[in-house]
Formats: sequence, structure tokens, C-alpha cells
Amino acid sequence: MKLEKKDILKALEKITVPGEGLNMVESGAVKNVQVFGDEVVVDITINNPSLQARKKTEVEILKVIHADVYEKAKIKVNIKVGTPPAKAKTNEIKGKAIPGIKNIIAVASGKGGVGKSTITSNLAVTLAKMGFKVGLLDADIYGPSAPIMFDVANEKPLAVNIDGKSKMKPIESYGVKILSIGFFTEPSQAVIWRGPMAAKALNQMIFDAHWGDLDFLLLDLPPGTGDIHLSIMQALPITGAVVVSTPQEVALADARKGVAMFQQEAINVPVLGVVENMAYFTPDELPENKYYIFGKEGAKNLAEDLKIPMLGEIPLVQSIREAGDVGRPAALQTATQVEEAFEAITKNVVSEVVKRNTDLAPTEAIKITTMAGCSAVKKK
Repeated sequence: MKLEKKDILKALEKITVPGEGLNMVESGAVKNVQVFGDEVVVDITINNPSLQARKKTEVEILKVIHADVYEKAKIKVNIKVGTPPAKAKTNEIKGKAIPGIKNIIAVASGKGGVGKSTITSNLAVTLAKMGFKVGLLDADIYGPSAPIMFDVANEKPLAVNIDGKSKMKPIESYGVKILSIGFFTEPSQAVIWRGPMAAKALNQMIFDAHWGDLDFLLLDLPPGTGDIHLSIMQALPITGAVVVSTPQEVALADARKGVAMFQQEAINVPVLGVVENMAYFTPDELPENKYYIFGKEGAKNLAEDLKIPMLGEIPLVQSIREAGDVGRPAALQTATQVEEAFEAITKNVVSEVVKRNTDLAPTEAIKITTMAGCSAVKKK
């Protein structure tokens, strides 16, 4: 009997490559087939390096050629182990994006008390002053501060009908649309929720709200790296993150962990940069003097070490604290050192967002599963 190469290839189409789902001819695993009388030499490359996979492939080749082509054929199978093809990057956002919102910026800190909410509120009003459409989601479930900082603590979101569905209408103040769990609790009421309850409340404020068209939605995250952070990143494709720290080592150590969380391979949210709050103190009577109460250039050194942008620094100024307490963010004060500092930082954030959107594909939301009591995080 005369053996022909086309018959051998047709027989090999019945074999599926381990782990790939395609037959070995379609997948390109068959590199060469040579026929010499009743002898057949088959060169194969598979991506599974295990001895079991190689042996199984060889046995299946012998069986199919003997059964379908010639039972007395003398067959030699040469198997090489290749490397799996790299998956092509995609620009598709696989998360549940919010229609009308162009950029979602998470503002985070590894440690509490570094002024993250102050930075978030002043970024928001500065963006609004620049002409952007801005929203702020106060995601600090256990310590919401946006209602006080925007002087809307006594406001309650109304329900509006949008395309036949009832949606929450965010409270608007100083040109910023705001939602916070603080609108739904009493000032003296402690929010004592487990992770799933907090995540459900957040999802309602994200997806059951009528945000409208926004250039930026800022997320004021709670301190640390916990359930709320994972829930947010599971729910939304975040454009980038801003990490806030003060200069002292204890805060920088936690800020480093915050950056590491966003940079995990399975999360992969671009870090737009670091903001140093309470960088130095300048008394009114000595306007040329700078006193580095909490240390000097700690966040700058951290940014250089982690190779991420340094977005700017905010001085320790009494008026910033007073402005937050009375519900009028300090960046609204015109012709002041504070306004200039926040404008510089905000411009740097916008610049990094533009660069990020030019150079990188959109961030995917992540899928979170729980196994053996530990959180396992993977991309959708």
C-alpha cells in the first residue's frame, strides 16, 4: 500500500492537542510529516511539558494512523515542547462601565488620617473650576466625610425616573455631584456592616444612581487594602489611582502597600501618582520659612523608588482644616497658596490621565472569588 501525506494529515485532524481544544493540524502543532514507503515520521510541537501529555500524544498518533491509514505503518513521532502563544491585548472593557462616565479615579491611602478625603474633595472642586463635569462617590463606608466637607450633611438624595427606572439623584455642591453613605445614616449612627453588606450599598450608589455625563468620577476609598477596595475594583473598570500619604515613615510604609495593591498583576490599575499631604508648615508670621514637622520629601522619595509620578505636595495649613470643617473646600479660596497647590496637583492628575489613556488599554474590572477563606483575585 502506498502511503500519502494527505491521508496522514487527515487522520491527525482527529486528535485534539492537550489543553488547546483544536485538532493538531488546525493548531499548527503538526510541524512536518514525511513518508518513506511504509515509514512515517511526524514532527509535533505541543505546549504541555508534562511527560503524560507527550506520551498520550504519541500513542494517539500511532493509533489513528494505524486505524485510518495503514495498520502496518512504521511510525516515528518526534515531540518538542513549545511555549504557549501570548494572548493578544484587547481594548475591550470587560467590566460593568457606567454609561456617560469617561474616567474613574480612585483616591486611596494605606493609612487613615493622612487627609485622603481632603485631597479628594479639593481635587473634585478644582476639576469643576477647570470646566470638567465631576462626580464624587464617598466609598468610605465606615467613615464618610463628603457630606460635611461639601456642607450638604442634611441633604437627602431624591429619586428620579430615568427610562422607566427609579434612580438616585446625586446631591450637587460647588459643581460636584456627590453620593455618600452619610446621606442615609444619622450623624451619630455607626455603620456596623460586614463586607457583603458594605459592597451591596456601594453597588447601589454606583449603579442605581443617575450620574449623567461626567468627565471624572472620583472615588474616595477607605484607608487600607480590604474588602471595599476589592468590591470597587470588581464593580468598575478604574482608569487610575492616586495614592495620598504624609511624609513620615509609618505613613509611607502603608502607602507603599496601597501602591502594591493596585499594581498586582491580577488587579493592574495604573497608579497615576502620589500626593504628599501635610508636607511642611509655614507660619503666617514667617511666610518664607518651612518646617518639616513630619519629615521631608518622604513621598517624593517613595515615588522615585517605585517609579511612579510625584503629583505634588500640600502644606500643613490651618485654613485647609477649617475649610473642610465648614463645608467649603479650601481650593475654592482664590489667590491663595492652597489654591495654587491644588491646581498644580490637579493639572498633573489630568496630564497623567491623558497619558494613561493614550498609552494603555482600558482597565478591566476584576473577578473576585473566595477559596479556603482567602480572597483570590483574577481578571474577568
